[in-house]
Amino acid sequence: MSVNTLFEYFSSIDDPRQQGKVQHPLFDILFLTISAVIAGCQGWEEIEDFAHDKLTWLRKFIALANGVPRHDTIARVISRIDMTQFQTCFSQWMQSCSELTDGSVVAIDGKRLKGSFKQSDRKDAIHIVSAFACENSVTLGQCKTDSKSNEITAIPELLQLLEVKGCLVTIDAMGCQKEIAKQIIDKEADYLLALKANQGSLFEQVKQCLQPEITRQIANDSLLSEVDYQRGREEFRAAVVSHDMAQIPASASWPNLQSVGVIVSYRKIDNQQQGELTYRYYISSANLSAQRLAEATRAHWHIENSLHWCLDVAMNEDGCRIRRDGAAEVFAGVRHIALNLLKKETSFNKGVRAKQLKAARNENYLEKVLNSK
Repeated sequence: MSVNTLFEYFSSIDDPRQQGKVQHPLFDILFLTISAVIAGCQGWEEIEDFAHDKLTWLRKFIALANGVPRHDTIARVISRIDMTQFQTCFSQWMQSCSELTDGSVVAIDGKRLKGSFKQSDRKDAIHIVSAFACENSVTLGQCKTDSKSNEITAIPELLQLLEVKGCLVTIDAMGCQKEIAKQIIDKEADYLLALKANQGSLFEQVKQCLQPEITRQIANDSLLSEVDYQRGREEFRAAVVSHDMAQIPASASWPNLQSVGVIVSYRKIDNQQQGELTYRYYISSANLSAQRLAEATRAHWHIENSLHWCLDVAMNEDGCRIRRDGAAEVFAGVRHIALNLLKKETSFNKGVRAKQLKAARNENYLEKVLNSK
């Protein structure tokens, strides 16, 4: 990955301005914005200030022949970028620099940008659905949900952008839809979908199929289980899987459904059990073992811990009030680019925020992040 690679993939985005009036090329503004966000900038004026401070360094990569663009120019240009083109460039860029092996878990989940609402209606904050490669810890693509819809409509659009052949795609219960399952199979991948009562007869049949097996394994003391210890809290989880689709008539209408499973869990805090047993049910087109189900469902939570948490805590995404036209969605994409690059740079073994601060102080390190592999 390098600055040249960024240029190769993102310079193809159409400039929405009248070309005779353009003083600052689109890629110059986009590269400036990416570099500034890597260095911890969170708004248009901060990006302009960064450009003034780093002008000599920036000119190693982009011309900036007419000097530093004003913050309102940066905002206007970023807000008018065609998001479909941006999403395509982003996913192609990530495919070029992130190799997914067979069986890799790709988690898909959504996140609301809490600060992107308009003042007239505080309920219209946008929602971004992301695909996250759990083993590589990078975002593979993103897509905004329609303002009058939900993740069900955004997930198929996101899947179209992705190359997930041989991967295990995990989605929560919102994405447990036959059309989405079929699309994943058509991409030559496998699905692992959380199953809840919104699937009616399938949910009830899976519960009835698995309950005798849970009881049998408990009686034989053969239940595959694991324990997590965190600051006085213990979480106990056990996985049970069945491949007997004859007991689940509703499975016939699901593409290539081969496994159904359940994760049974409970918590102890200070050696006292908290609440009742929790049952989380799943369906999959892969021939999963109990151990593989446990591993994959745990991996799915990396999208919360390694992506959403970092965006909120390190990059203050929920506090960002950028909302002009399409700017919130594009700026969310820029944060994903910056986060991917920061995570790929491993010579400075600290957290994302510490890396941003170092990039702001040290131009050599900032360049190293931009060229991280």
